[in-house]
Amino acid sequence: MTGFLLSAIIFISAAILFVPIAKKLGMGSVLGYLIAGIVIGPYLLGFIESGNQGQDIMHTTEFGVVIMLFLIGLELDPENLWKMRDLILRVGLFQVVLTAALLFGVAVFLGIDWKISLAISLSMALSSTAIVLSSLKENHQMGSPVGKMSFGVLLMQDIAVIPILAIIPLLATVTGELGAESHGENGLIESLPTWAQTLSIFGAIGLVVLLGKYGFGPLLKWVSKTHLRELFTASALLIVFGISWLMQVVGLSPALGAFIAGVILANSPYRHALESDLEPFKGLLLGVFFMAVGATINFNLILADPLTIFSITLGIMLIKTLVLLMIGKLRKLSVGQNLSFAIGLSQVSEFSFVTYAFALQFEVIDLGLSDQLMAITALTMTFTPLATLVLDKLLIPKLETGDPATGKEEEVIHEKNQVILLGFGNFGSTVGRFLRANGVECTILDYDPDRIDFLRKMGFKVYFGDGSQVNVLKTAGAEEAKILVSAIDTPSQTLQVIEICKEHFPHLEVLVRAKNRYDAYELMENGVRNIYREHLDTSVRMGEDVLRKMGFRAHTVHRLAAQFKKYDEESLQILVNYKNDENEYIQNAKKHIEQQENLLSGELMKKFSLNDHAWDSDSLKEDS
Repeated sequence: MTGFLLSAIIFISAAILFVPIAKKLGMGSVLGYLIAGIVIGPYLLGFIESGNQGQDIMHTTEFGVVIMLFLIGLELDPENLWKMRDLILRVGLFQVVLTAALLFGVAVFLGIDWKISLAISLSMALSSTAIVLSSLKENHQMGSPVGKMSFGVLLMQDIAVIPILAIIPLLATVTGELGAESHGENGLIESLPTWAQTLSIFGAIGLVVLLGKYGFGPLLKWVSKTHLRELFTASALLIVFGISWLMQVVGLSPALGAFIAGVILANSPYRHALESDLEPFKGLLLGVFFMAVGATINFNLILADPLTIFSITLGIMLIKTLVLLMIGKLRKLSVGQNLSFAIGLSQVSEFSFVTYAFALQFEVIDLGLSDQLMAITALTMTFTPLATLVLDKLLIPKLETGDPATGKEEEVIHEKNQVILLGFGNFGSTVGRFLRANGVECTILDYDPDRIDFLRKMGFKVYFGDGSQVNVLKTAGAEEAKILVSAIDTPSQTLQVIEICKEHFPHLEVLVRAKNRYDAYELMENGVRNIYREHLDTSVRMGEDVLRKMGFRAHTVHRLAAQFKKYDEESLQILVNYKNDENEYIQNAKKHIEQQENLLSGELMKKFSLNDHAWDSDSLKEDS
C-alpha cells in the first residue's frame, strides 16, 4: 500500500508541476504530461524503475484510453455513424490502407521478413486517438473541417484494430499455442489453435454487442432504482472494466471493446448519466497514461543507436504526413488546415503498444524489436505535439494570411458593425436574414469554407474565421461592437467564446444558441444569461397552431404560449442544480411539469377581458 501511495503522490505532483508550465508556454497538456513522465522516469530522476514496473504502469493507465473510447462511443449512435460513412470509409480506410502499404513496401525493401513487415506496418498505420482528440478539444477544433476529418480517420483506425488483431495470429511462427514467454497472457484461449483464436476474437465482439443491447440497459435500470449515485457510478465502471477484461481474454484491445459498447449504448436513456459519472476518471487516467508513455521511453536503447532510431521515427512520421497531406488536398482543405490535419495525425497510436505485445506473444517479432518499436512509438507521440506547436505558432499564421482557400478576409475585415454573428448554418442564417431584413447589418463569421463559398454565391457577405480565437474577434470589431450572437453548433467552442468575451470584451452583450436543455445547463453554469434553445420556440409555435385549429381564441393561445415559455425558463433555472443526478432530476422535473400544467389550467380558466375578443378577428387569426 505504501508503494502505491508513494507512486500516486509522485505522478500527481509531477502533473501539477509540469502541465501548468507546458500550458503557460503554449505547448498543450499532452506534451506537459509526456515531459512529466520523462522526468520521473528511470532515465532522469528514477522514481519509476525500468522494465516491468514501467510496463505495469502503462497497462494500468490504459484505462484512461478505454474510458475515453467508451465516452466517444456514447456520442455516436449508429445513425450518426452512418452519416459519417463518407469520412470513415473513403478518408479513413484510404489512409489506413495506403499508409500500411507504403510502410510495408519500405520495410520489405530494407530486407525485413514480410510477416514482420506486415505486423509492423499495420500497427504503425494507426494514429493516437488520445493525443489527437485531446489536442482538438483543447484547441476547440472538433467542429472545424480539421476536426471532422481527423475524427473520421480515427474512427476508421479504431475499427481497423479488429482485423489487425485478427491477422496477427495468422502470421505466427508457432502453430496452435503461444510462445513460452507469453504463457497465461491470453487466458481462456491460449490453448486453442490459431484459427480458433481468430474466431474467438469475433465471438467476443459479438458478445459485447449482445450485452450492450440486452444486458447493460436492464442492469442500469435496476441499479438506478436504488437512488444511490455512487452505485450507478460503480455500475458504469463495471461495464467498462468488464468489457476490458473480456477483450483481454481474447487478446483484443480493451479500448476497442469499450468503444463498441459505447456506440450500442448511445441511444440509452442513461447516456448522459454515464457521461457525467465517467468523465472525471477519463481525464485523470488519460493524463497518467501520457506520463506512463514518457516514463517508458527507453533512452538507453535510443542512445545505443540514436541515428537509426531517430531516422526511423522521423521517416514514419514523414510517410504518414505525406499520405494525410494528399488526402487533405483531395478533400480541398486549405494549406493551413491540411498541415494541421496531417501533422496532427502523424504519430503512432497507443493501440500499437497492444499490437506489439500481441505480435510478441505469437513470436511474430522478438523482444528486442518490440522494445525498439515501443521506443519509436513513444518518440512519435512526443514529437507530434512539438511539431504542432511550431506549426500553430510560426507557420499557419503566415500561411493563412495569403491563402485564398481559407478566405483571407479573416485578416482583412473592413466593416465594423454593432452586431457580430458567429456561425451561419441553419440557425445562424435565420437570425442573420431576420436582422438584415430589418436594417441591422452584422459582421458574420463562419469556419466552413464550403458553406462560405455557397453563401457568397447567394449574396451574403460571410468572412472565414474561427470565432473562438481572440485575434479573430478583434479583427471582426469586437472592441467596438455592442452585441455578439453565437450560433455555433459546437458547445465546446461556444464556451470558449464566452470565456474570451468575459476576459477581453466584457462590454459585449452575448446571446448564445443552445441545442438542448443540457447545453443550456452548461451555459448557465458559466454565467450566460441570454440562452436560446433551438427547438423551444418552434415547438411552442406548432402547439399554438394546434390550439387555434382546435378552436381556441387567438389571444388566449398567445397568452398560454407566453406563460408556457415563462414557466419553462423558470424550471430551467431550478433543474440545472440537479443535472448530474438523474434520479433527483427526474423527480424535480416531474414536479415542475405538474406545476406548469396546473398553472396553465388556471390561466385557461381565467375570464379574459372583452377586449380579448378583438384578437379573434379572421384577419388576425390568419396572421397570428
